[in-house]
Amino acid sequence: MKRTVLVSALLAVLGIPSLALATDGYFPHGYGMKAKGMGGASTAMADDAFGGANNPASMVWVGNRLDVGVDLFSPRRDISRSGSSGFGTGMDGSVTSGSNLFAIPEFGYSRMLGRDMAVGVSVYGNGGMNTDYNGGQIAGGNVNACGSQVGGFNQASREAGPYNLLCGSGKLGMNLEQLIIAPTFAKKVNKDHSLGASLLIARQTFKAEGLSAFYSYTTPGGVQGTPYAVGNNLTERGNDTTWGYGLKLGWMGKVSDTVTLGAAYTSKVKMGKFDKYKDLFAGQGYFDMPESFNLGIAIKANPKWTIAADYQRIDYSGIKSVANPSTNGGLTIGGTLGCDTCRGFGWQSVNVFKIGAEYQYSPKLILRAGYNHSDNPIQSRDVTFNIIAPGVIKDHATLGFTYSLSNESELTMAYMHAFKNSVSGPSLFNNWLGDNATDKIQMYENSLGIAYSMKLK
Repeated sequence: MKRTVLVSALLAVLGIPSLALATDGYFPHGYGMKAKGMGGASTAMADDAFGGANNPASMVWVGNRLDVGVDLFSPRRDISRSGSSGFGTGMDGSVTSGSNLFAIPEFGYSRMLGRDMAVGVSVYGNGGMNTDYNGGQIAGGNVNACGSQVGGFNQASREAGPYNLLCGSGKLGMNLEQLIIAPTFAKKVNKDHSLGASLLIARQTFKAEGLSAFYSYTTPGGVQGTPYAVGNNLTERGNDTTWGYGLKLGWMGKVSDTVTLGAAYTSKVKMGKFDKYKDLFAGQGYFDMPESFNLGIAIKANPKWTIAADYQRIDYSGIKSVANPSTNGGLTIGGTLGCDTCRGFGWQSVNVFKIGAEYQYSPKLILRAGYNHSDNPIQSRDVTFNIIAPGVIKDHATLGFTYSLSNESELTMAYMHAFKNSVSGPSLFNNWLGDNATDKIQMYENSLGIAYSMKLK
């Protein structure tokens, strides 16, 4: 019976892609429902089978168990432009993204091999982004800056309008889905310390729409300055899927009766390239997952209270397609998308601080709370390009609990609120159209998740 539940849970998780995460950049604030209730603090905790996502070394301390859950995630994203009165009939407008409720699955399994080794697998979403803006904010017509007055700077001059806020036709947005399967091995090196490793098998899917205004920016063949060719791989190409591989390493040590430390390192996950979008991403379609590392501490203050804290560094700046400034190419239009040094989204690496507490309220009930603060990866100079990827969230507050249903099973829930944040900056269109328009991106988020866990024999 338990084997049937295990197989069914794994198939259910693999059948649902991870969608629309946008908290610590585009990493989730935590992995596993228990960590999500504690602001994501988990590097020095061993509460569930999500070692492949948090710290592989933790797997050998959790015993035989199964964890499966789903998070209902609701991001709210708004974009606007103001002050564009000099652009003929103007390019001001605002719109809110649709598609604001997503189901994000999670799965963890751990099995002891004797007393000092464990194997398992964690399945989780490492990151993702989704935006879905209706078009029509900018009116059509020859006197409009999105139309023929510009004289060939975009494909919109061939389209009747009205246009979206990036001067393309129809809807504007993108969808990035990232799913990681992490087979894990962990071993105790002595009674207090353990090491672990996870192979990261990653799948990501991407699509973009509404970017036709940027056809003339592209660099067919990856040669900067090459004139664009109709039919390139920029927008409206449907879903494109790539696979890749990486490695996560971890250590966990009980340095005293009350203090546990942990550390984990995640390599860059090398992905195949998005051939259908090789004229959008710097590097001709490569979109690797960034390197990161975590340090954590957990303190058992007394039999009822545990306090945990993590520091995480996410190296977005190591990925050309993410980190290249959107201003690369300066005032040049033609041939500034797709090549190694071409325009990107301008994301900086971020530092993330997580703190959480859990309280054993009764023999059956554990309560949790946490806070998570991240740097904002997006600078004001890059706001226009990040209209389709507004990952500007900085602060999260979380609550959660675990209730024991029996000696072998439990139910965990977690709630997260990410506070509204915005970034404004001069519109990239100012470079070519001589105005002082300001673009603004903002978002806030809520999530509510539930997980069921079983101790296995």
